[in-house]
Amino acid sequence: MPPFNDIAAIERRVVACTRCPELRAYCAQIAQTKKREHRDRSYWGKPVPAFGDPKARLMLVGLAPGAHGSNRTGRPFTGDGSGVWLYRALYRAGFANQAEQRDRDDGMILRDVLITAAIRCAPPKNKPTPHQLRNCAPYLDAEIESLENLRVVVGLGSIGTRAAVEALRRSGYAFDRAPRFGHGVESLARRPGSKRPIVLLASYHPSRQNTNTGVLTERMFDHIFLRAKGLLE
Repeated sequence: MPPFNDIAAIERRVVACTRCPELRAYCAQIAQTKKREHRDRSYWGKPVPAFGDPKARLMLVGLAPGAHGSNRTGRPFTGDGSGVWLYRALYRAGFANQAEQRDRDDGMILRDVLITAAIRCAPPKNKPTPHQLRNCAPYLDAEIESLENLRVVVGLGSIGTRAAVEALRRSGYAFDRAPRFGHGVESLARRPGSKRPIVLLASYHPSRQNTNTGVLTERMFDHIFLRAKGLLE
């Protein structure tokens, strides 16, 4: 894959990506059959690019687009329950101009944060294969390199956190100690020749499985973004 280090260029490459034909076919099928409540809506049905501030100091790495969320709206964490929780938390922490999210034209603006994912196509049962994750990895690598002021990375869920760890390592960062996944667990990564370390902050994913059962509460989620804000300040 030719090098590219501009967020806009990366977005174009993501949307045009055909590295996983089976996922492109699956997303297109979902976009055609749709969900009953969205039957009158047009689905995006393609790989979903990152969203946010191209000069961000904070990066969020999720798992993948939801079949009837991001795969429908074309924007990360938009159109489903996970997005409701995420954008409300970002708004409360001062990273977003509004709490409500609906679609790509809802006026949402992010400040100092870029939202991306381990994989850019909605996978069946929300479970990407190792091969699919490897195919998507170069896009996350490129985004990390494009964010010259990157200081904090939040991994949303175990897969998002693991993808962030692996991407940082591929970018030449070494962790002071082996990263582990747990809500609020921090790891420090340094790259030789760079005076700016990066803090990796792990968080439970705001999936309905976690939020409906109380595994993740709004107070716990707010703590992640207030801590990220504190690290940036």
